[in-house]
Amino acid sequence: MRTAIISDIHANLEALQAVFNHIDTQNVDRIICLGDILGYGPNPVECVDLIAERCEWSLMGNHDFGALYEPTNFNQAAEQAAYWTRAQFEKETDQVKAAKRWEFLGRLRVRVSFGDFLCVHGTPRRPINEYLFPEDAINSPVKMQQIFERIDKYCLVGHTHVPGVFTDEPDFYPPDDLEGRYRLNNGEKAIINPGSVGQPRDMDPRASYAILDDAPGANQIASSDAARGGNKAQGDAKHSPKGADSPYVEFFRLDYDIDAVVEKIHAVPQLSDWLAERLKEGR
Repeated sequence: MRTAIISDIHANLEALQAVFNHIDTQNVDRIICLGDILGYGPNPVECVDLIAERCEWSLMGNHDFGALYEPTNFNQAAEQAAYWTRAQFEKETDQVKAAKRWEFLGRLRVRVSFGDFLCVHGTPRRPINEYLFPEDAINSPVKMQQIFERIDKYCLVGHTHVPGVFTDEPDFYPPDDLEGRYRLNNGEKAIINPGSVGQPRDMDPRASYAILDDAPGANQIASSDAARGGNKAQGDAKHSPKGADSPYVEFFRLDYDIDAVVEKIHAVPQLSDWLAERLKEGR
C-alpha cells in the first residue's frame, strides 16, 4: 500500500494542485490529509472541495477548527483569516454544495489509526493544538517521553510545517539527514511529519509532502527514484536496513507558482500582507 500523506494546505490552491499533480505520477493507492486545509490562504473553498474529492480522509486541524467553530489563541492575522475563511463558505448560494462542504468539515476527525500508525494533527497528547518542534527532541525530554508513551509504534503528525522524523532516542532527523527517505525500524518508535503543502516553515518555500510505502518492492523503489529525476533518497545507514522490501517514508519538495498566491493574498484586505511575505520565505 502506497499512501500519500499531505498536511497543512492552508487554502493554498496552487501548492495543493502541484502536489496532487506529482502524486498522480507516483502510483499511490490513496491520499490522506493530516489537517489544516484552511487558514491563511486565499482559496479555502476550492481546497476543501479538492481534499473532499481526492483524499480518503482528513483530520481536524486547529485552523479548520477555528474557521468551523471559534479561532481561540490565534494571533491577529490568523484570527482575521479564520473569520474571512468562514465568510467564504457562507457566501455559497448553491444550498446543495454548501451543505456538502459543511458536512465534510463537520466530519473531520481528531484521530485516525491504521495498521501500526496513529494519525493526529498536533501530537497524541493534544491532537489539535500541541506543537512538536524539532528542538523538543533535545530541550523537552519530559514532553517527548509523554508523547511517545501515547503511541504503540508509529505516528503521523502535521501542525509545525517542518518535515522530518522524531525517534524515541529521542532525536529529530530532517529529510536531508535521511537523504529523503526514512526506513521504518521495528526497534524504534517514530513520529513522522510530512511538512506543509501550502506554508512550509523550514526556510524552504517549496511545497512538502510524503509517501508511505508499507509493502514496497524493488521495482517500486526504482520507479520512485526515477520519478525524482535521479535524486535518489535511500536513507542513511542508521535508517536503511538491507532489503528492498523494508517499509519506508519518502519526502518530496515541489516548486509551484508562489507569486500567484502572493498576489491573491494581497488582493484580500482581510488577509495580512505578512502572510504573503512569510510564504515567499518559507517561514
